[in-house]
Amino acid sequence: MILNATNGALSEVFSSGKIAPPLVVPLPSGELILGKENIGVLVDQNGKLVQAGRICWSEAPIAVVIQKPYAIALSPRRVEIHSLRVPYPLIQTIVLHDACHLIKSNNAIVVASNNSVYGLFPVPLGAQIVQLTASGEFEEALALCKLLPPKDADLRAARERSIHTRYAHYLFENGCYEEAMEHFLASQVDITYVLSLYPSIVLPKTTTIPKPEKLMDLSPDDSSGLSDGLETLLPQPSESDENAAFEFKKTSHNTLMALIKYLQKKGYNIVEKAAAEGVEEVVLDAIGDNFTSARSKKSNKRHGNVPINSAARDMAAILDTALLQALLLTGQPSAALELLNGLNYCDVKICEELLQNGNHYAALLELYKSNSMHRESLKLLHQLVEESKRNQSHAGEFGPEAIIEYLKPLCGTDPMLVLEFSLFVLENRPTQTIELFLSGNIPADMVNAYLKQHAPNMQGRYLELMLAMNENRISANLQNEMVQISLSEVLEWYSELSAQQMWDETAYSPTRKKLLSALESISGYNPEALLEHLPPDALFEERAILFGKMNQHELALSLYVHKLHVPELALAYCDRVYDSAVHRLPVKSSGNLYLTLLQIYLNPRKTTKYFENSIMNLVSSPNTSTQKVSSVASPKSKVGRKKIASIEGAEDMRISPSNTDTTIEESSEEGGSTIMFDQVLDLLSRRWDRINGAYALKILPRETKLQNLLPFLGPLVKKSSEAYRNSSVIKSLRQTENLQ
Repeated sequence: MILNATNGALSEVFSSGKIAPPLVVPLPSGELILGKENIGVLVDQNGKLVQAGRICWSEAPIAVVIQKPYAIALSPRRVEIHSLRVPYPLIQTIVLHDACHLIKSNNAIVVASNNSVYGLFPVPLGAQIVQLTASGEFEEALALCKLLPPKDADLRAARERSIHTRYAHYLFENGCYEEAMEHFLASQVDITYVLSLYPSIVLPKTTTIPKPEKLMDLSPDDSSGLSDGLETLLPQPSESDENAAFEFKKTSHNTLMALIKYLQKKGYNIVEKAAAEGVEEVVLDAIGDNFTSARSKKSNKRHGNVPINSAARDMAAILDTALLQALLLTGQPSAALELLNGLNYCDVKICEELLQNGNHYAALLELYKSNSMHRESLKLLHQLVEESKRNQSHAGEFGPEAIIEYLKPLCGTDPMLVLEFSLFVLENRPTQTIELFLSGNIPADMVNAYLKQHAPNMQGRYLELMLAMNENRISANLQNEMVQISLSEVLEWYSELSAQQMWDETAYSPTRKKLLSALESISGYNPEALLEHLPPDALFEERAILFGKMNQHELALSLYVHKLHVPELALAYCDRVYDSAVHRLPVKSSGNLYLTLLQIYLNPRKTTKYFENSIMNLVSSPNTSTQKVSSVASPKSKVGRKKIASIEGAEDMRISPSNTDTTIEESSEEGGSTIMFDQVLDLLSRRWDRINGAYALKILPRETKLQNLLPFLGPLVKKSSEAYRNSSVIKSLRQTENLQ
């Protein structure tokens, strides 16, 4: 029974036995040992079990005393000593007949019989620890280490590490691999000591980490030879025994899994020390570069890549290299990839060979990347992309996009390497590659110069895409170069067809369409320089665009009308010039271009001759400027141009009958060739609102019938009448206002 002395509450724990009276022994911790017959249990002050298990004596004890960590029980024929640690094993038995008293004194246990007194003295803790360790009672030995006095803290720590090491070997030999690694962890031995158990793990060679000492034997009688490595500890399979082979493989897997957990637990502190060492060196280098003398600067630079003390990094390299191998040997490539993704110190040579043999390409790429071996990484990536194109392997994992993603962070640090390995993706993913160059701020001139030297076939493609995506990033020189590249391709195509006598001016290859579009949309090139390269008897549309860029409108319109025979292009040209000049120039001056086209329709022979003379002058003196080209012409062409000039300035003049008659006479004299009358009428009817009607009528031939001019005169007169009426109304209103 337990009686609570505070409130008088009485509670029953269990019924007493029939052979011996119940036993109650207080412990220093406040707990109790309650005995019934030959069984003892540990309970708290309320009678609840504290620990599982029970103390079993050989017979019901007469008395029990506590000498921590032991419980000494007296029975009629012997003294039994049990440990107070679960499972309360029997530690020692002392045979003493007829003993009847058991008393604890200061330094001993006193046992008395009818005629004798015995003193039981405890063996010193140090000696007990040695004996327990030698007999394989490692748990008891470790428990006793905790009882050593505080003044022997260093001795206690050394003994605990030694016991943990021996215990770990014992557990490892008996197949308890994870428990063994826990004790290796507690023993604080170097990881090289543990890794010597694994001959399949290849370790990097270091100068700062000593070789592990030979593994200690478990006992003097033990000659198992643990230092021979893992193979001597594991059951060796015979070739004919499949079950044994399976068990060996399973055991190997279990040992490696235990090693992985051990290395992961050790890894954080080791890698942290290595990283701190690296930071310290960077700081020292920075201080040396900024504040030391020239001599010390030179000394620091000489040791730029040689660490002052690389022991921590060498240990980290051993750990990460071993961990990567263990992960791959246990079939965990994803975990290996995760290891390489973070901060790691894996040995490149060992891990590279292992990853190559296992075809772990993603992990190999990360290995190269983490060691800044970008060239090797990109070579491998290029190879994988090529293989995936051939046999569709790794198609979802390794594509041109993978190369682009890899190159992105390198744009700011190594643009030349980016350019070198972007040639392949520029051909397969041009738009994304240009975006890479733009986002990486790689100068367009640098990219263009590199492509011009190493991949001239991609230069034009690059410039086209750059222009389409961001015209502001293209300088005038690059625009000019792009147009020249397109022109050279068209000229090559023209030469091939001309040699076969198959040239057709109306044929448009994709390259020629691209050139025409570039000539129209780009404004940064030099038209005079391009004109020098055009053949005199072909590529008239290109020539017309260039003349337009040089403001040689009459020559451009003559080409559309007399060489290309496409009046629609001439009209579209006039419309473009008119629309672009609406916000920049007076509409009158741009509207005169329609009168120029009208004059070309009315005087085909004169304009053709003028065009031919101008072309001859350009061919004979290719370096002439725009003013020279426009000023050099035959006397007849000068007369014609004076006439065009008089038309352009005609709006500022007044119409007089004499003037009209003179112009008509000149027109009829020069118009000996067939007048393009249908085109004249079509132009007047479609652009009547942009043409000065009075001067259009002035230059028309006298035989023109009024009936044919109705589509032109009808809306024109209507508009003029409306304007006249509106002006009259406004005039009247203003007159009334003035009178008021």
